[in-house]
Amino acid sequence: MVYGVESICRVLPIAPSTYYRHAQRLKQPELRAKRCVSDKCLLVQINTVWEDSLQVYGYRKVWHQLQREGVQVARCTVARLMRKHSIQGV
Repeated sequence: MVYGVESICRVLPIAPSTYYRHAQRLKQPELRAKRCVSDKCLLVQINTVWEDSLQVYGYRKVWHQLQREGVQVARCTVARLMRKHSIQGV
């Protein structure tokens, strides 16, 4: 590496500690935020319901199906994750 982290962070408005914290979280996933971990698990369930519906269900129907399966999650969370990952119904 030609340039060090500190010199790059000086050019970009980023503190070096931010870079090191990000690098540490990439190496050790257990240090990630609880929301990030729960979102990852929830996204798998959302994808399963969406695929089972032949990619027809929107966030409301996915949310209702998750409720029927016993997954306690807010409707806005399902909408946020589906929007973030470009999952949408017909």
